[in-house]
Amino acid sequence: MKIHEYQAKEILRRYGVETPRGEVTDEPAAARRICDELGGRCVVKAQIHAGGRGKGGGVKLAGSPAEAEELAGQILGMQLVTHQTGPEGQKVRKVYVEEASEIVRELYLSVTLDRGRGMPLVMASTEGGMDIETVAAKTPEKILKEWVHPHLGILSFQTRRLVAGLGLEGNAGKAGAKLVAALVRCYLDTDASLVEINPLVVSGDSRVMALDAKMSFDDNALYRHPDVQAMRDLAEENPMEVEAGKHGLNYIKLDGNIGCMVNGAGLAMATMDIIKLHGGSPANFLDVGGSASQEAVASAFGLLVSDPSVEAVLINIFGGIARTDRIARGVVAGIAEVGDVTLPVVVRLEGTNVEEGRRILRDADFEFLVADGMADAAKKVVAAAKGGK
Repeated sequence: MKIHEYQAKEILRRYGVETPRGEVTDEPAAARRICDELGGRCVVKAQIHAGGRGKGGGVKLAGSPAEAEELAGQILGMQLVTHQTGPEGQKVRKVYVEEASEIVRELYLSVTLDRGRGMPLVMASTEGGMDIETVAAKTPEKILKEWVHPHLGILSFQTRRLVAGLGLEGNAGKAGAKLVAALVRCYLDTDASLVEINPLVVSGDSRVMALDAKMSFDDNALYRHPDVQAMRDLAEENPMEVEAGKHGLNYIKLDGNIGCMVNGAGLAMATMDIIKLHGGSPANFLDVGGSASQEAVASAFGLLVSDPSVEAVLINIFGGIARTDRIARGVVAGIAEVGDVTLPVVVRLEGTNVEEGRRILRDADFEFLVADGMADAAKKVVAAAKGGK
């Protein structure tokens, strides 16, 4: 789960991370008031769940309260397009009005999970304000890394090494060390999957502040953090993914034209791979789970065919824990609920109760395209999506 910048800064402040003063609003007139209270100069920042807002025109400096109102009016309601939103962009519903800061240096700092080592990883760089992917590709030597023991947290020698690598000295060095330790505590305490400050800035009076902030969280741990869960903004999420979540389905929208329903994440990844291998393009990742109910399968099928980009559907089920007859009944029920399904539906069933599952499909009013193995299923669905047999 992702949250907005203003929400991430609220959490960071609880841990002693210094941030510029600011307030969120969805009214241009309120932006004028906030800017006036902040001293008359401010930055108006679009609040969406995507990076690159400044390059897309979503972050602007206002020299007066009147200008803050004008800029907020321009940004609110705009369809902001960045490299992370895709060409369709994301509608801006809120702006964060923040005091203007005197910036001497811009740095980068983040904590994420290194899945290879199974440990939290702190990354820092002197190249603040740039995408870390660009830094990694062009100047990887400028990325400092420290791996953190999940029970011990970051140790003092590690914070000193990071601060020295960033070139922070004196009061700025002390503030930087304190901030690094606070960021790691925040990451561990909140079950975050990412805490990123880009840029982390040093002011003229040696203050070290989070000028921007991004946080995302492990969905499986949200039950432990109702305060974080309350920050979820459904308007920022794909409506189909939100609907899938209501039924306990793992769904991610992609840009292809072949809808996929699979049980098990590994099989789902292999299914997408084999579709690409045979010249097709998956429209989604959809894992109905190992013990999906008939109702969940019916909901999953309805979700697939409601996507206007889908031109054919592949249902690929290997029944280990899941019974293929239950899956088959769910698919038939889903077709009955949707009504008038004209899309070709290719089905590959293997595993528990497979003969009963195939019988249910044969006896259904809908004419399924039954495949013999994954390769055959991929060939059939790619041909169907292209208008072939």
